[in-house]
Amino acid sequence: MYLEKDLSLREIYTSADISRTNLETWVRIVRNRGYSALYEVKRRGRKPKDMKQQKQEKYDSKAELERLQAENLRLRAENALLKKAKALMEEEESRLRGSGRKSSKH
Repeated sequence: MYLEKDLSLREIYTSADISRTNLETWVRIVRNRGYSALYEVKRRGRKPKDMKQQKQEKYDSKAELERLQAENLRLRAENALLKKAKALMEEEESRLRGSGRKSSKH
């Protein structure tokens, strides 16, 4: 209306109930880049999080948790085995000491 019908900015923003600043900005955009530039959406603020990435991270953290739990179980079993082997070796050494023989060191 301002560019094509020669209406004043004041007439337009008072009749359309919009701010003067917005109207001036729109006129400047149309002059510089054309009407199509008004339809371009420019998002402001923080970009929304990618839901696929969140699901992938959740899946990855779940898989990592399962992997760590399995490793923890394996290490506990290995630790128990080593304790049992140590106890058996100590028992064998004490039995050999009691009989007067020396054990061979491996």
